[in-house]
Amino acid sequence: MEQKILLKESDVPRQWYNFAADLPTPLLPPLGPDGNPVSPDMLAPVFPMNLIEQEVSQERWIDIPDEILNILYRWRPAPLKRAVYLEQHLKTPARIYYKDESYSPPGSHKPNTAVAQAWYNKQFGIKRLTTETGAGQWGSALAFACKLLGLECKVFMVRISFEQKPFRKIMMQVWGANCVASPSSETNAGRKVLEQMPDTPGSLGIAISEAIEQAVTDPSGTTRYSLGSVLNHVLLHQTIIGLEAKKQLEYAGEKLPDVVIGCAGGGSNFAGLAFPFAAEKINGAEMTIIPVEPAACPTMTRAPFAYDFGDTACTTPLLAMYTLGHAFVPPPIHAGGLRYHGMAPLVCQAIVEGLLEPRSYHQNKCYEAALTWAATEGAICAPETSHAVAAAIDEAQKAREEGKEKVILLNYSGHGLMDLSGYDAFLAGKLTDYELPDEDLQKFTKELENLPKAEIRKTGKW
Repeated sequence: MEQKILLKESDVPRQWYNFAADLPTPLLPPLGPDGNPVSPDMLAPVFPMNLIEQEVSQERWIDIPDEILNILYRWRPAPLKRAVYLEQHLKTPARIYYKDESYSPPGSHKPNTAVAQAWYNKQFGIKRLTTETGAGQWGSALAFACKLLGLECKVFMVRISFEQKPFRKIMMQVWGANCVASPSSETNAGRKVLEQMPDTPGSLGIAISEAIEQAVTDPSGTTRYSLGSVLNHVLLHQTIIGLEAKKQLEYAGEKLPDVVIGCAGGGSNFAGLAFPFAAEKINGAEMTIIPVEPAACPTMTRAPFAYDFGDTACTTPLLAMYTLGHAFVPPPIHAGGLRYHGMAPLVCQAIVEGLLEPRSYHQNKCYEAALTWAATEGAICAPETSHAVAAAIDEAQKAREEGKEKVILLNYSGHGLMDLSGYDAFLAGKLTDYELPDEDLQKFTKELENLPKAEIRKTGKW
């Protein structure tokens, strides 16, 4: 049996897939502070117009420029692997495949969109990008992309991750980026938070506020903001993952998978793998598609579907999504990339439609799954990725109990070689599981009552 299903560079998709074109019920529009829909021009101080056009596009297929492909060839096509040793360990009749996105230079799926965003910004005449990062994977990916394309890069890194993951910060510095802990004293948003909560571990919402503030206040007008997840154009760029995986499963003699799994914080790696398969489900294919999140940050599994800001300082448009509230400050769990208060609107609407079946796991269960993975497949996965691994193990054990052959596909979204402090804490018995109390959920979401209401709309087919 083939353990690695490889593609040629000529097999790399030449177009991205836009799930918005096939979503059965269109997204609710982003709203401005006055409650009216946001026009593309209103986003211009934050993003270049060529990316805004992708953000609002309803075209099913969008061409990938050759210049972007020539950079992606550094690691694409990424291999699809069969987890035969995990299968044997679990004694499961399921066949487990994983799309290995750890092959990129920064070690995760993030450069798939970082390169695209940096290229489109440069085409628009932008010279500097600002961004936020949680665990540091997005920040290192954008630093990498900016270095290749000759742009300056400024990264606001969530303070707890800045302290826990110093090597991610060093990676950014090697690629020429300026990385600071957030909240910082460099922005009005950061200073305000520090005055109120000097010992805060930080949050992605705070870091986003700082990055946007620096972008829109640049008097030269040559700075823009770059986001690593959540928005439509980011998820669009990541669909190269699922499009490659579809070809690879076909080469492996498989039809469509029975189960598709990805960890989900903002939604980019999950959507990148899952959306090309969700399109098949819309057209009648039977499959279970599972986004997995931490129980400590239960956006998809416990939060309300509502209009909310994407950042703490309320500078972004209002998005209709599952949200824990823009004031949410997550506990300092080690899966730093999964601590965002919201979720990509496209992922959220797919949940509303019934196309996806989200679930949440505690971090100790995920680290146990990561150790099982390391003992069988050999690789050390990122703490975020361990959530997908844990769900895949559960589904493989379920297949064994049911005596059913199933094809399980997961996204191996990144390696954990920069995240060994979390493994160290787990092995030393220092990690505790945390489940967000109901009273905290109510406290953080109370401000949503003062915002426009998000109507839940769905076709009811799934």
